[in-house]
Amino acid sequence: MLDFFTIFSKGGIVLWCFQGAGVTESFTGPVNALIRSVILQERSGNNSYTHEALSLKYKLDNEFELIFVVGFQKILTLTYVDKFIDDVQLHFRDRYKNELEKKGALKHLNFSYEFEDDFKMLLKEAEDSSKARSATMRTFEQSEKSQKTVKSMIEVKGGDKAKEPGGKKNKNTKKEAPAAEPQPAKVDQGKNASSGQKMVENGNQGLTADEIIQKKREEFFRKRTVVPAEKTSKSPKPQKPRKKQMRVWDMGGSSTKDLDHSYKNGNSNGDEQNMEAQIDPGMQLNSMKGDLLSVDCESSEDEEMEEEEEEEEEEERVVVSQTSKTSSKKGGGIGGMFGMLKGLVGSKSLTRADMESVLDKMRDHLIAKNVAAEIASQLCDSVAKKLEGKVMGTFTTVASTVKQALQDSLVQILQPKRRVDILRDVMEAQNQRRPFVITFCGVNGVGKSTNLAKISFWLIENGFSVLIAACDTFRAGAVEQLRTHQRRLNSLHPPEQHGGRPVVQLYEKGYGKDAAGIAMEAIAYARNQAFDVVLVDTAGRMQDNAPLMTALAKLIAVNMPDLVLFVGEALVGNEAVDQLVKFNQALADHSMSDKPRLIDGIVLTKFDTIDDKVGAAISMTYITGQPIVFVGTGQTYNDLRSLNARAVVSALMKA
Repeated sequence: MLDFFTIFSKGGIVLWCFQGAGVTESFTGPVNALIRSVILQERSGNNSYTHEALSLKYKLDNEFELIFVVGFQKILTLTYVDKFIDDVQLHFRDRYKNELEKKGALKHLNFSYEFEDDFKMLLKEAEDSSKARSATMRTFEQSEKSQKTVKSMIEVKGGDKAKEPGGKKNKNTKKEAPAAEPQPAKVDQGKNASSGQKMVENGNQGLTADEIIQKKREEFFRKRTVVPAEKTSKSPKPQKPRKKQMRVWDMGGSSTKDLDHSYKNGNSNGDEQNMEAQIDPGMQLNSMKGDLLSVDCESSEDEEMEEEEEEEEEEERVVVSQTSKTSSKKGGGIGGMFGMLKGLVGSKSLTRADMESVLDKMRDHLIAKNVAAEIASQLCDSVAKKLEGKVMGTFTTVASTVKQALQDSLVQILQPKRRVDILRDVMEAQNQRRPFVITFCGVNGVGKSTNLAKISFWLIENGFSVLIAACDTFRAGAVEQLRTHQRRLNSLHPPEQHGGRPVVQLYEKGYGKDAAGIAMEAIAYARNQAFDVVLVDTAGRMQDNAPLMTALAKLIAVNMPDLVLFVGEALVGNEAVDQLVKFNQALADHSMSDKPRLIDGIVLTKFDTIDDKVGAAISMTYITGQPIVFVGTGQTYNDLRSLNARAVVSALMKA
């Protein structure tokens, strides 16, 4: 039933492997995919991984730096796999403990691990126990339902069972009722019994049936004679508020023709270009050549050092108290001192219980820093699996060990699997005599058009010509916004400085048109006019809007851009997970190829508004596995940065 089972070190040396009968395909592909996508990317919170038709389960042994991986067909439901992989790990450790303690790759290569007989024995035991569990079914007499009786299921008013003291009173009143009247009829006896029951329920103990009837008559007549309260008069209708009067400015003028710039259609003369350039005197030209500067997250190193020292002291006190308690039970003051030193010096192997309290604090801290709750839990589970069984270093505490492991994991997540170098890719596209196409997508109001203009400015500063495709044919004012950016960019870099040709142009066909068709025409126009880069602006859409998500998937599938960038704001928390998952799912569902184009990178906007709550960067990269290519840090064209993983992590870990 198992396709393969392999045991290898974290250095990549296979110590032992097993391949099932009839399995001819090599297991190196699935195992390598597991290493690349899960283990190296610090995503080991979940111990299962699916690769094509195979389901893989794995277990980390941090003490001896080993990884145990089992693979089977994902259509099978093997309930014994989790326990089986634990048994194999313990058996393998116990049998080859002396050999595993010898460090070095050559020692592993020279030694032969004969484990096949033990493995088959453990596999047979696991399969037999699974069959035994599934074959035995309880009889009806063994079930809890058979123990219930009708009497035990009867409940009286108030939630008390019939066998409660209240129920006993019920029975007594039933017995006393017939004794009160000599020779009553059967119907009267039933009435008396029911009236006795109502007596107990309503608290009228000690009253006869006639007295109860008389009491109820009095209550009935009292209710009938109560005069109903007079209806209150209707409140007067509120007066309609006066309409707001239109304000008339003293120097406003009466004509709106001066505000209408639509007739210019993006073409402006030299005087208007100079006016545009003089609007923002703080704009620094020729300041963004080459790679972008990395984003800075302000953090006080002194505060961090103080917090670390306080945490370490607190944890040391916990360790000392625990070791002193255990040693005092064994007896002797010397033993208590020795236990304290033993707890600090580093012969202690970490367990999940040791890390539980620290991990809970770390999880709450990450959620407070805007990391999605689900992602924070998965990160802490991954750190726990990474550290479980690991021997602590000399004079290190649990808190410092867990914090350092979490920092390393966060840095590893933020560092991309592949580096996106847009300048290099644009030069390669130039050599192939074609434009480099970037498509921007995202939800409403995150700043797609603004950051598209920033990226245009950066590309112009590096000597490339840009064509902006206005494919947002849905939002009113979207084309005019891009036209304004085009006019400003051309004023900052006049055509006279570039051979009389505008460095940025706008390709637009108005509103209500097919966005995929406009993008295709823009790419063809850029190829004919020898533009270096095409930036495709799309309409903002919520991830739950199926028609708009289908249109976006069509635009990407038809035009096949070189880069698909998701624009997300740094203010979101749990919503980032939902947005990225559904955007990727829509692109995969509506694609026409077996390998659909998904999101290739992320543009993180409004980064200057969040202080140290930078958790959205972790959530987005963790979900997609793709890098953050650009970070927007302001409202001017110069406010564009690249991500500094270590600076973001230091801000994230700051209390």
